[in-house]
Amino acid sequence: MSGQAPSRPLRVAVVGATGIAGQQFLAALESHPWFTLKRLAASERSAGKTYAAAITDSASGATRWYCEKPCSKAFLGLNVERADQLILDDIDLVFTALESDAAKEVEPLYAKKVPVVSTASAFRYEEDVPIFLPGVNPDHAKLIEKQRKARGFQGFITPGPNCTTVGLALSLKPLFDAFGVQNVLMTSMQAVSGAGRSPGVLALDIIDNIVPYIPKEEEKVEKETRKILGTLKDGAIQPANFRVSATCTRVNVIEAHTECVNVSLGKAASLDEVKQVWRQSYEELRGMKLPSCPQELLHYTEEPFRPQPRLDRDREGGMTTTLGRLREDSVLPHGIKYVLLSHNTKMGAAKGAILTAEWLIVKGAINAGSR
Repeated sequence: MSGQAPSRPLRVAVVGATGIAGQQFLAALESHPWFTLKRLAASERSAGKTYAAAITDSASGATRWYCEKPCSKAFLGLNVERADQLILDDIDLVFTALESDAAKEVEPLYAKKVPVVSTASAFRYEEDVPIFLPGVNPDHAKLIEKQRKARGFQGFITPGPNCTTVGLALSLKPLFDAFGVQNVLMTSMQAVSGAGRSPGVLALDIIDNIVPYIPKEEEKVEKETRKILGTLKDGAIQPANFRVSATCTRVNVIEAHTECVNVSLGKAASLDEVKQVWRQSYEELRGMKLPSCPQELLHYTEEPFRPQPRLDRDREGGMTTTLGRLREDSVLPHGIKYVLLSHNTKMGAAKGAILTAEWLIVKGAINAGSR
């Protein structure tokens, strides 16, 4: 299997299918050339219903479908199973979009039989669990076999990064490799969709307002960025040896996270050199021709008023991180500063997880012929 597309479409299940991230999985899986959606699962409240009924308010009749792309009619007729009773006999791969507590319980049940690619944080910080970001940390795939042996899994669990971490880590990786990184300061302005719907951010909380605190978000960004860019040594990931300081806020934007980033590089680099490194990044990943991989994972714009959420979040289907406003930072040693924009529910969640699964198939870690 290594180095090629699957010989047949993989049969997949989506767990947490009724939430925002779960719906993005369904939108991205429609007509996907490598995956066939076979099963849906959610909480006990939705179990036993068709998907159409599960996302419809019984009192008002309103449909709670939040993607701009309509839900496939074929998916609307699928029955929703209980997450803790999901049948895996005809499943090759599970995508999960669960809250952390629920993921902690059910993802190991699935991983006993099949690979699990998750958007949840439940296992991100376990020593034998890689946080994959395709193109950034391919060597961390060696942890999969260690995880299988230690936990008795036939499959494995791999969570994606927090949505705020994704664009930051993607932009830092080329700089880290080319120049080294000493310190990173990041301030985010995050879309309300990242809060989900339960409880989420109420309209009166966010209109005409900025919420200056997102519980546990800053700690996630600081820890995950160093783990993703870390080195695998003696069967464990040694976090990257730079410091990250994050301030995360919630703003009145529906989708896409904007981040202001200040970086102290390991050595001096001109702004043109930085742009060139970004533009030449991720060539190997793009060369794999994965169905969900954009032509540009990083796009640099010279327009001084960009990136902006409304104008740039849907670049290449929401899979491209847009960078702009690169300047010198006179306070930090070898300092630069820039603004990035990353789509939180696409590259930062469901579509990013699907890209990870595609990459793991080509690398031979997920095998359609094994079941």
